[in-house]
Amino acid sequence: MRYFIVCFFLSLFIFSCDNTSKITLTKLEGSPAYEDAKLEIDTITFKEKEYSFKFNVLDYNLGEQTEKEFSFDLANSGKGQHIHFIANNGPYSAYYSNEFNKKLEEGNNVILAFLSRSYHESVKNSNAFFLTQIGEGEKIDLTKEFLFYSRPKGVYKGKDTEKLLLDFYLVNTNISSSGNKVKATIQDAEFVIDEWAPYYVEGLPKGEISIKLELIDEMGEPIETPFNPSQRTILLED
Repeated sequence: MRYFIVCFFLSLFIFSCDNTSKITLTKLEGSPAYEDAKLEIDTITFKEKEYSFKFNVLDYNLGEQTEKEFSFDLANSGKGQHIHFIANNGPYSAYYSNEFNKKLEEGNNVILAFLSRSYHESVKNSNAFFLTQIGEGEKIDLTKEFLFYSRPKGVYKGKDTEKLLLDFYLVNTNISSSGNKVKATIQDAEFVIDEWAPYYVEGLPKGEISIKLELIDEMGEPIETPFNPSQRTILLED
């Protein structure tokens, strides 16, 4: 009898181990580089509590589906390539035209805009973004080192939950094995990233997922700069 009891609990242990999900982070490769793509601001105007932005987009086609070399799918916008627009490191808004209007919070707003592929991966060349601050209120030093959160965002369903794009934007800093890094905490799993590249996350359970991105120095200490760290909660559904 004792033998059967031991076997029973051993089988339960093995079953639970086999069904424990392991969160992994893998570099995404196979995206077009768009090394010559450029985003420039043309005008910013303010009227009736709303800002109007007009950008010049060079060597990059908004509204076009991004061709890629990797075979698996990531959550993708059917409207194509676009601009990610971020105010004060909040969740981005996507715009598929070079002209759009946006209501902003009162006070100073730090604005980051950058070119995005149709599956929401940012274009990371030095000309593909625009950073400024607008509105009344105390200004911050825009020469500081910045980490801005981009993806994952919102709600994912079905097949889109299998691989989630992890992407962020760095301004005035680089990351490397011997310098600054980005620490990503996904649920209870921690990853230290030393290359500015897109990544995808696998092994996530359904439900609410917590994600924290933090810019750290070569000693592993948090860098004192606005918007650091970034924290988000996303939702994965069947």
